[in-house]
Amino acid sequence: MKILSRKDELVLLAVWRLQDNAYGVPILKHIVKNIDTGWSLGTIYDTLDRLLDWGYVTSYQSDPTPERGGKSKRYFMITEEGIEALKQLKKVQESMWQKLPVRGDGLKI
Repeated sequence: MKILSRKDELVLLAVWRLQDNAYGVPILKHIVKNIDTGWSLGTIYDTLDRLLDWGYVTSYQSDPTPERGGKSKRYFMITEEGIEALKQLKKVQESMWQKLPVRGDGLKI
């Protein structure tokens, strides 16, 4: 199983959250809304391509629509392997955050 980067994690979580509406623009909007930083569609699609290669998402084309000039949308769905990768990452993160020492100046999270 691959260890997910932060970008992989955020895109995969957005795909899972958006369910039947998981395609480029809504994925981008969901991430930008939640982390308040600038991402591009190129970043989203590069990450989705990697997740497809790893088997963490699947994709399918919608029927063409007149609103899009006869073009279809490419939708993404999380796979069981993608869910397992997220669960593993969450487990690793929780383990790393446990029992952090207090800094010398008494500051702790």
